[in-house]
Amino acid sequence: MTDEATARLLDRFLADLRALDPVALWAHGSLAGGDYQEGRSDLDLIAVLEDPVGFGTVRGLIRLHRRLRADEPLAAQLHCSYLTSGTAADAETSYITWAHNGPMRRPVTPVTRRELHAFGRVLHGGPPADLLPPVPDQELRAFVVRDQKEFWRPSVDKAGLWTRDVWVCLGTITFARATVTLRDGRLISKGEALDLLPGLGAPVEVVDDIRSRRYGNPGPPTQEWARRRAELTRSFLGPAIDGLVRAYEGATRV
Repeated sequence: MTDEATARLLDRFLADLRALDPVALWAHGSLAGGDYQEGRSDLDLIAVLEDPVGFGTVRGLIRLHRRLRADEPLAAQLHCSYLTSGTAADAETSYITWAHNGPMRRPVTPVTRRELHAFGRVLHGGPPADLLPPVPDQELRAFVVRDQKEFWRPSVDKAGLWTRDVWVCLGTITFARATVTLRDGRLISKGEALDLLPGLGAPVEVVDDIRSRRYGNPGPPTQEWARRRAELTRSFLGPAIDGLVRAYEGATRV
């Protein structure tokens, strides 16, 4: 079920997007996977447009998102990548994307593509399988190892990041999800990841803090707790990521 404010935002977004005659609009992430928390979870969307997406179209998309932000409180959490029907099958292509309150270009990753196939939610048009080829297990695992090794492991060494709630939450949950994908070949929700983290060696007090911030109503952390939480998280994640990469890197080269 979609909460009322979220449903209103999605209806408004699709209505505004219709001016560009979209081929399809899909949701992935928490909204599609059943672990969505209104006001906390991102709204992860994929729109498919006809080729080509020129400068005028990009300017129109930027205006669309800025109008949404001005009118809808949840719009700051709406992220959307704009594939084109002629290139959607190419996992290496970077697409215009609105995320974190601004435009950028980035690919639609193998994890996102697998999510779309496994439990993507169709908001308009046909299903993802009509345009996106299946993601081979080897490609998915190779991407997950690379993401842990090349993005998350260097980030652990940047101490200043880890006093922030978002880094503690995403870093630990992404590690748990990566572990399950590499070990079992499946995707799990953030809630499932939280349940698994203590068994993977994560500090229980950090897991409890993340759970409270995702499902409860805590206040901001004290400076003392933020520093201690950062130390606990980094002490866990550094060796944990190193071990995961060692265990799977050689078996995932494609």
